Amino acid sequence: EAQALLGDADALAAQGRYGEAVRLLLARSIGQIASRRPDLVQPSSTARELSRLDSLPDKARAAFSAIARSVERALFALEDLSERDWHEARAAYADFALEPR
Repeated sequence: EAQALLGDADALAAQGRYGEAVRLLLARSIGQIASRRPDLVQPSSTARELSRLDSLPDKARAAFSAIARSVERALFALEDLSERDWHEARAAYADFALEPR
């Protein structure tokens, strides 16, 4: 499932749509947290709140936080994300989603 999502996000990034690609990674990351720990994610939960959860493993929290920071920059600072931002978020997602459990 994570590999399929990376394919979808890679397709967006290949079109230069880095912000959309990173937002897709963030949305999927939230979905993965919710499916594994439904007690942690509420409809009103923000990415910033989720990135501060002590109940997430350190590596997962760090990776999720990196993705969330990029999305915040794009949405709230109105910065266009670069190819470098995309590669950093993609690597963080791979750490988050593809880590053996």
